[in-house]
Amino acid sequence: MKKFLKEFREFISKGNVLDLAVGVIIGGAFSSIVTSLTDNIIKPVINCIGGAEIQGKIHLVGDNYIDYGAFISAVINFLIMALIIFCIVKAVNRAMSLGHKKEEPVQEAPAVKICPFCQSEIAENAVKCPHCTSDLTA
Repeated sequence: MKKFLKEFREFISKGNVLDLAVGVIIGGAFSSIVTSLTDNIIKPVINCIGGAEIQGKIHLVGDNYIDYGAFISAVINFLIMALIIFCIVKAVNRAMSLGHKKEEPVQEAPAVKICPFCQSEIAENAVKCPHCTSDLTA
């Protein structure tokens, strides 16, 4: 239990909680913008096209009903949010990669020498040519 509390204190002290709180608040505000876009712009346009009614409900027993219009709106909201979050993550990853250029390790060429008999490149420390099988005793 002490280890758990210690880890929790470290988690809070790193600022992760503050970052998470800011993300949730911004996400909530952004969600209301997307909901407004869906309810006030996208749904009326869809309702005008072909007379489709997104705000429909299927009446069940008593006061119960299935509100498929709200479900369709929620799906549209989700797709818009997912697209925007995907674009933001892609832009942030691209921005992060611009700052950190990957340095390719420089590979040194292996030390080579030329075989005096067949003129092929061979390893510097070779004692026999792999191409012509000559003994290299120089």
